[in-house]
Parts: sequence; structure tokens; C-alpha cells
Amino acid sequence: MSRLSRLGDWARLLGRFFIDLVLSVKEVVLAVFEPRRASRSGIVAIPLDVKSEAGIALLANMVTLTPGTTSLHVSEDGKTLYVHVMNLSDDTVEQVKAGFEAHVRKVLP
Repeated sequence: MSRLSRLGDWARLLGRFFIDLVLSVKEVVLAVFEPRRASRSGIVAIPLDVKSEAGIALLANMVTLTPGTTSLHVSEDGKTLYVHVMNLSDDTVEQVKAGFEAHVRKVLP
């Protein structure tokens, strides 16, 4: 893989992170100023396709740095990431896998 291609992958990862960061800040602000707004929180188990320790660490930290989510634990075998989500939806796991994890896999498989 060329350096330019890898640089592009990192740029897309950072772009995805900042987009999700802005959207998450908006959701948290709305939850604070509209406390009666319906939302449910919970803990989800995200099966990981990222295999490297560096990739798992990057993914877990990106999740934690996004408002409304916190990485809680990575299973001993490194195959599952447990995350607390403030605004849980039916497709939360798919959003993380298609968003952050897909980009992390390109830069740190």
C-alpha cells in the first residue's frame, strides 16, 4: 500500500471521527436541554473484526472520546468491545462497525 493511500485512509478516519463527534455533541446537548426527550441508554457488546492491539485500542479510545459513549471493557480474547451508549438505538452496533471500526481496520488491521 502506498504512503499516499495510507495517508488518505488516516484522513478519512479522522474525518469520520470529527463528523461523529459533532453529531454526538448535538445529541448530548439536546439531551441536557430537553431532559424529557425519550432516550434509552445501555451497554452493548460489539464483536470486533479489528485484530491488532493497536487497532482495538484506537477504536476503544475513539468511542470513549465521542460524547455519549464510553468503552467499558475489551474481552480477554480481544474479540468483543463492551460500550455504554447514552442514546441507544437498534442499529448502534452496526453504526460503530460500519463507521469507526471499518476505518480503523484500514489503518490498523
